[in-house]
Amino acid sequence: MSVVPTRYRRTARDRLLVTPEGISVPVAVASRGSRLGALMLDFLVILVLMGLTTWGLIAMAGGLVGIDRQLEQKNALGYALQFLVIVWMVAMFLFRNAYFLLFELGPRGATPGKRMVGIRIAARDGGRLTAEMVIARNLLRDIELFLPIVFIMQAGADSGMGWLAASGWLAIFLLMPLFNRDGLRAGDIIAGTWVLEQPRRKLEAAMSVGRASAQAVSFADDKAPRTAPARAGFRFEDAELAVYGEYELQALERVLRDGRAQSLESVYQTIARKIGRSDGWNDERAFLEDYYTQLRARLEAGMRMGRRKADKFSGTSE
Repeated sequence: MSVVPTRYRRTARDRLLVTPEGISVPVAVASRGSRLGALMLDFLVILVLMGLTTWGLIAMAGGLVGIDRQLEQKNALGYALQFLVIVWMVAMFLFRNAYFLLFELGPRGATPGKRMVGIRIAARDGGRLTAEMVIARNLLRDIELFLPIVFIMQAGADSGMGWLAASGWLAIFLLMPLFNRDGLRAGDIIAGTWVLEQPRRKLEAAMSVGRASAQAVSFADDKAPRTAPARAGFRFEDAELAVYGEYELQALERVLRDGRAQSLESVYQTIARKIGRSDGWNDERAFLEDYYTQLRARLEAGMRMGRRKADKFSGTSE
């Protein structure tokens, strides 16, 4: 990961992410304000879910009391109410802990709050966001936010030293994103993750190349890609195209735009090895241009059918 050269930078949050395949992809680190806004939205969703669940269980308990008065089965009522209390405790635990894990382990890597503000979790090394990373960053949230609350409860609400220690603890962790340029909280540092802005443009707008039917793409070093008359070139089976998604398509476009021989060779070897092809040797650019064109056509066709493939790690989503 490195900072984008000044001439290409839109904001101070722009970075270049180098993927395991050696592809440089421009990304933007999410602002601290957007991360805070997403967290507040998620907490609001969690509180609403907790409230609805509590209300529903209370209503069920009231119904059980009414039935018990008619049947006069006190022991059965006690067991039923105990069961509802256990259900409530489990539900509150899951809302507080499993909520973030469930959504961040999904293909979008984002909770509803993050999706609303247009940000998502990603691995800082450019690889796949693993379950271990998501679990680690969310376990640290308990240490960052909830441990001070437990400390105060144990020390007593009237304990001045308890409040002072809890305030210092919160200050250390809450202010940590202000003292690193990527806005990383402790959970991100431990887990090897960061929070990035989600590209807001659709695939058709993000890609500057025309439709792929009966056309090949000719990339110029200085200007946007130009369309050229169709030529007989490399053909790829659907299974060979299905291994990559939108993320890799945009990365491949960047490599073709830059036109660096070393990058083209490296990316060609990676793709050829991945799909089991070797017929593009000594004609790497043409191979990659044809692969780009046909991959783009496949992804756009999928989008028209309501199917999207975000990257090589995710399946097709509706």
